[in-house]
Amino acid sequence: MRPEVLQQVRAKPELWKYLRLHPGWYRKLARNPASLQEMEKESRVFYGKTFPQRMDKIQNNVNLASMLFEMVRQMGQQS
Repeated sequence: MRPEVLQQVRAKPELWKYLRLHPGWYRKLARNPASLQEMEKESRVFYGKTFPQRMDKIQNNVNLASMLFEMVRQMGQQS
């Protein structure tokens, strides 16, 4: 692998960890250093950093907070 590609990967801890978890990328990057962008996209999907994944996470948190608020409200009415 080219030193500049390795340096770019090591500069981003999540990307470095993704490379360590998916060693097939070593070969791909050695043959085609331009595929670094593709690896970055795959790592964002893997770590749940894409916009739709973030929106789902926010929606789940809002639903949880809403349920908790509703439970507290109902318990207050019973007392």
